[in-house]
Amino acid sequence: MGLGRTYSVALVGLNGYIVEVEADIGQTLPAFIILGLPDASLNEAKERIRSAAQNSGIPLSRRKITANLIPASLPKRGSGFDLAITMAVLRAANDIKSTERTVFIAELGLDGRLRPVRGILPAVMAAVQAGYPDVVVAQANEAEAGLVPGARVRGYRTLARLACDFGADPQELALDFEPDDEDSYGDDPAVAGPDPDMCDVAGQAEARKALEVAAAGAHHLLLSGPPGAGKTMLAERLPGLLPDLADGEAMEVTAIHSLCALSSAAVQLLRRPPFENPHHTATAAAIIGGGSGLPRPGAASRAHRGVLFLDEAPEYERRVLDALRQPLESGELVIHRSAGTAAYPARFQLVLAANPCPCGKASGKGLDCTCTPMMRRRYLARMSGPLLDRVDIQLQVERVSLADFGQTGAEEDTATVAARVRAARDRQLERLRPLGLETNSQVPGRVLRGALRLPPPATRILDRSLERGVLTARGYDRVLRLAWTLADLACRDAPDDNDIGQALGLRQAASAVA
Repeated sequence: MGLGRTYSVALVGLNGYIVEVEADIGQTLPAFIILGLPDASLNEAKERIRSAAQNSGIPLSRRKITANLIPASLPKRGSGFDLAITMAVLRAANDIKSTERTVFIAELGLDGRLRPVRGILPAVMAAVQAGYPDVVVAQANEAEAGLVPGARVRGYRTLARLACDFGADPQELALDFEPDDEDSYGDDPAVAGPDPDMCDVAGQAEARKALEVAAAGAHHLLLSGPPGAGKTMLAERLPGLLPDLADGEAMEVTAIHSLCALSSAAVQLLRRPPFENPHHTATAAAIIGGGSGLPRPGAASRAHRGVLFLDEAPEYERRVLDALRQPLESGELVIHRSAGTAAYPARFQLVLAANPCPCGKASGKGLDCTCTPMMRRRYLARMSGPLLDRVDIQLQVERVSLADFGQTGAEEDTATVAARVRAARDRQLERLRPLGLETNSQVPGRVLRGALRLPPPATRILDRSLERGVLTARGYDRVLRLAWTLADLACRDAPDDNDIGQALGLRQAASAVA
C-alpha cells in the first residue's frame, strides 16, 4: 500500500484555492484521521465515506487511514471534500488507477450517491485558472460546472460508476444501483413572471425621469415621499431598465448565487441584473454578509451588478445603513472573521425609499401629521449625512393626482425607456473604455477635473454651491457625473450649464427631507 493523491478546491469568499488531498494507509490499529484544519462537517466525512464505499462494493481498508489536506494552514469547510478524500484513499489501497491532475468536488451519501454542493461554479473557475481543467462533480452539478470556459467536466450519480471509470474491478462494484430521483439543492427555481412595466406607473413624470437617469449612469437613488406615492413601484421597475449583463459580469453574478445556493443548479448564466429587497428587520450580517466561521455573502453581494432596494430605509438600524458606505465607494465587501477574511464583489445600485416622518403625513402642508419635530429629526437621522452624500439622486415624490389616473396609455413602457438607457450606456462605454471604466458613476474626481474637465462657464452654478457649503467635494463630483449622464441621454458630446443645473436639482430635490 502506498500514498494516494487527489485534488479539490477550498473556497474563501469567491476565491478558490487548490487543495491537495493525500491519503496514507498505515499498518496500525483501525482509525480514520483527517488533518488540515477541517471543520465539523468535514470531520463527519469519515463516517459518510466508509458507508458510501461499503455500499458501493469497494470497502475501505480496516487499517489506519490518514487524510491530509494541503495547505494545512488554510481552513477547510463543507462536505465538498468527501469525494476527493475517498478517491485518494482508494488510490492508496490500489483499488483504482491514477487520479493525478483531476479535481473532485462532491458530497457522498451513505448509499454511495454523489450529491451536489453549493459554490460549484466559483470552485470550477478556480480549478481551471490554477491549471486543473479536469473536474469530476455530481451529476446534478454537471450543467453548472460546464458553464466555465475551458473546463472538462464529468458528472456521476454514484461512486461505483466513478470508481469503475478509474480502473476499479467492475465485478466487485455495485453497478446495478441507480438512484430513482435526481439530486438537487435549495428550492426549485420559481417560474419568472413578466417584469414590472413602467407604463403601470401613473403620472410621476419627474420620478420617471430620475429613474431613467439612474439606470443610464448606474447612479444611487433616494425616493422620499408619503405612503402610496409610488416609491416602491418605481424601484421595482429599475432592473427592467438596465441592460443585460456581459459575459464576465454574468459569470460573477452566477458565481455569487451559486455560492448562496439560492436555487437549484444553474444551467445557464444569469443575464439579467439581480434585484434584492431585504426586509427592514434584516441584520448587518444579512445585508453585508457574515456568520460563524468563514463569512457568507449578504444581500449587498447578491445584488452585485443589480439593484439593492431598501424600502422604509429609516426603519433599518443605523449601523446597517452606515455599513453600506464602504461598498458604495469601492464596489467590494471585505469581511473579517476569526476564521478568515472573505472578499465579495458588491457593485450595486442602491435605491432608498423613505417616508417624510414616522406617520408619513408630513408631506405638503403636513396638517394631518401627528409627529413632533423631534420625532421627525430622529426618524430621518437614521440615514446619516455621509450615507446620503453618496446617493447621487435625491428626489421628493409627491402624491398622485386624480388627473394622472385619467392618462391611461400616455406613459412610456419599459422597452422604450430601456432603449434610451442602452444607447446612453453605449456612449459612456465608448468614452470611458480607454480609462478602464464602464459607467459615469465610476468616474473618479481626478478624471472629472482632468480629461473630462468642463469649461468654467458650464460649472459656474456648481462652483458657487461648493463655495457656499451647499455641496461637499464628493457631492460636487457626483453632480458632474449626473450631468454627463444627462448629456449621454440627450446624445450630446459633453454637458452644458443646463445639464449641470438639472443634475444639481436632482441632487438637492429631497435635501429638505434629508
